[in-house]
Amino acid sequence: MNDVHGFVHPRFEAVRCAFAAALERGDDIGASFAATLDGEPVIDLWGGWADAAQTRPWEKDTIVNVYSTTKTMTALTALWLADQGELQFERKVAHYWPEFAAAGKHDVTVAQLMSHAAGLSGFAEPMQPADLYDWDLACSRLAAQEPFWKPGTAPGYHALTQGFLVGEVVRRITGKSLGTVFAEQLAGPLGADFHIGLDAAHDGRVADLVPPPQGASISDGPQSALAKNMATNPPINPLETRTRGWRAAEIPAANGHGNARSVAAVQTLMANGGVALSKDGGGKRLLSEAGVRKALELQIEGHDQVLNMPVRYGMGYGLAGPTRPMPNPNTVFWGGYGGSLVVADMDARLCMSYVMNKMAGTTVGDMRAGMLMAGVWGALMA
Repeated sequence: MNDVHGFVHPRFEAVRCAFAAALERGDDIGASFAATLDGEPVIDLWGGWADAAQTRPWEKDTIVNVYSTTKTMTALTALWLADQGELQFERKVAHYWPEFAAAGKHDVTVAQLMSHAAGLSGFAEPMQPADLYDWDLACSRLAAQEPFWKPGTAPGYHALTQGFLVGEVVRRITGKSLGTVFAEQLAGPLGADFHIGLDAAHDGRVADLVPPPQGASISDGPQSALAKNMATNPPINPLETRTRGWRAAEIPAANGHGNARSVAAVQTLMANGGVALSKDGGGKRLLSEAGVRKALELQIEGHDQVLNMPVRYGMGYGLAGPTRPMPNPNTVFWGGYGGSLVVADMDARLCMSYVMNKMAGTTVGDMRAGMLMAGVWGALMA
C-alpha cells in the first residue's frame, strides 16, 4: 500500500485495500478515487503513475482528461441555470438559438438535447479533429444539419455533440461560454480543480491517457452507421488529449480535466440536495433540492442507437434501471471513455468518483470503478 496516498474514513478501509490491489495487479497505471457522504469527504485516494513509462508519480494534484464524465458538469451547469429561472428545459431550442430551427429542428426541446434524444448524435459534415476546437464552426454545423432520426422518438448517445448543443444554449442565455459559467458559478465557489478549457499553466500536472488495447477502442468492431459516425467523424484518438489544442478548447462533452476529488467536489451538489463544501470549508448551497432532483425525471428510455444497449436518460444524467441496477433508486451517474465514472446517490447522500489514465474500451464505466463503488455501498449497508 506504499503506492497509495490520501485518506479513508475507517469505515471504508476495505476500499483502500481494493484500490491498492488494483494498482498492484496493473489494472491501473495511475488513478484516484473519492467519495463524499452527507457532503463531507470520506475517501480521497490516489496512487500509481501519471505516465505509462512510470517516470511521473500520480500526485495529489494530478489531473487528467475524463472524457464524457465532463457531461455531468455540463448537465449540472444547465441545471443550475434552470434553477436560476433563466433556462426552461421544455422550451424549444430555437427560442434561445434561432438558427437551430433549420432543417426541421424547430420543435426540438432543450430537454431532448439533455437526454440524447435530439437526433444529432454526430456531425453530418466531414469533421477534422481540429474542427472541435472551433466553437462557432461546430455549433453552426449542428444548427444547419438535419437530424439523423426524428427527435424524441429514440435515444442515441450524443458523444461529442451534446456539449456544443447544451453549451450554445447556455451561451445564448448568459453571453458566456459554458466553461466560463461552470468555472464562475460551480467550480470556483467550491474550490474544485476541474476545468472545461485548460490553461497551459496546468499542463505539467496532466496525466497521459494511455489508449485502450488494439482492437478495443470505440471505433473497433462491428458498428451501426450512427456509432461509426460518432467514433470516426472526427476520429476519437486519446493521444489527441495530450495536445495543447485539445486541452485549451472547450468541448463540454469530452475534454474536462480533473481528478476524483474535484469531480466529487462538484457532483456532491447532486448527491447532497444542492449543497457542497465551499473553498473556505463551509457548506454552500448552489442549487435548490428541487433543482437537483430535476435530473431524476426520466426523459427517454429504450435501445440507444449509438451505444447499442438499453438506456434510461434523465435530465443530463443516466438513471438506474434493470440493466444498470443501483442500490438506491434515486441515483444518477455517467462515465467517460476509458473508464472514469461518477455516481450521485441522492437517497444515501453519497457521491463517488473514479478517474484513471489506463483506458479500457468502455464508454460507461467498468469493473475498476464498479468494485470500488460496490465496496462503499457495502460498507454503508453493513
